[in-house]
Amino acid sequence: MLTLTRKIGQKILIGSGIEIVVREIRGRQVRLGITAPLGLPVYREELYQQIADENARAMTELSLDRLESLPEPSSPRGSGSSTPPRIG
Repeated sequence: MLTLTRKIGQKILIGSGIEIVVREIRGRQVRLGITAPLGLPVYREELYQQIADENARAMTELSLDRLESLPEPSSPRGSGSSTPPRIG
């Protein structure tokens, strides 16, 4: 782990698209400003963990038994062959 010391207003750059700036220091709390590319989500660790836990729980609820109980897909209407129709 890289440990850096920064003062208010000083920045840390990660790659070419992520910038972290120290905004304020109050006692034992540090306020950070983060700039990242639009498609890159930025989460606090506890929120990220909550999302990961919820996703894992949702995956375990979807069992193979439930998938096997789904009806078989039907062939397209009016199609006498198993190949899809050509478009264009």
